[in-house]
Amino acid sequence: MKPMSLRPILPRPAIRRRATTSRNYAAQTPGVPTFQVFNRNTKYLQKERAASDVEGSRKVDYLKDEDISRHFPHVLDLGANACNIARILTLPDPDSDPDSSKPASSSLSTRISNLTAADSSSTLLHRDVDLPFNNLLQLNRDILQDEEFLPYEENTFDAVLSSLSLHWINDLPSVLAQVNRILKPDAPFIAAMFGGDTLFELRTSLQLADLDRRGGVSPHVSPLADVRDVGGLLGKAGFKMLTVDVDDIIVDYPSTFALMTDLQAMGESNAILGREQGAIRRDVLLANEGIYRELHGNKDGTLPATFRMIYMIGWKEGNGQAEPLPRGSGMVSIKDILEGGGIKEEN
Repeated sequence: MKPMSLRPILPRPAIRRRATTSRNYAAQTPGVPTFQVFNRNTKYLQKERAASDVEGSRKVDYLKDEDISRHFPHVLDLGANACNIARILTLPDPDSDPDSSKPASSSLSTRISNLTAADSSSTLLHRDVDLPFNNLLQLNRDILQDEEFLPYEENTFDAVLSSLSLHWINDLPSVLAQVNRILKPDAPFIAAMFGGDTLFELRTSLQLADLDRRGGVSPHVSPLADVRDVGGLLGKAGFKMLTVDVDDIIVDYPSTFALMTDLQAMGESNAILGREQGAIRRDVLLANEGIYRELHGNKDGTLPATFRMIYMIGWKEGNGQAEPLPRGSGMVSIKDILEGGGIKEEN
């Protein structure tokens, strides 16, 4: 997978408002997950609150560029937030060579006929409806009752994308199976989600601060999927030709208070079921600041925060799709190559 390029999405001057299609869906719940970690209503309220501060929430929008090399008539952006993927797709192709004599490539949005952005937060979904990118592609906004239940027909989309929303799903195997169902044969699912050791610095320092000031521990940072589990989940959902990659993004903050302010602006505050209501006590926050600096602080006085990004690609099975060779049919020994023996030619 090519190196990740992280860029802030800066607000652009507003132009005339373009009428966009917006639909509201209600979906019948096929069954409550057997094990629930997150309060979905709390997460909805957090996203609505984050989107109400338009400029503040725009400052914390980040997105990884993805390569698209074929045309897709209908694409779904699942958990679209403020239509970040749509905005990125209208930018110049990040793979074009600025020093090349060839003309600059057109934006990736020209390879998509129709993009459906789906999210449960209407305020966040429509936050940037007046920005210029809305005029540069055919964009529909669908308001979902819940991202855990997808109200689309089987074989609807030519691709499904998801950027930083799957880590709030309670029943991830069910959602992945639903994504596979609504994809057309030989269509890709491309997603990025927080996982693993994301915010491990904040997690450990808050636990120690709780122990020091209160004599016990309360969960303040949500549990996340491990990269080792993602491939298995994609396979069980029916996806083929899997690709899973991981990257750690470290962001330096002046204080833990600045970090938590950014998390709130992203709509990424704690939403665990059974968590303590109300704000964290002031003495715990002050103790957390000192512990964080002592355990994880940089020499220049800043505080690092790690965001572990898990990237995944899976393809729905289809006719003519590439298949792995049978086990034992390989002609090259990986062991020989790794041990410096090179490729041995048979006489």
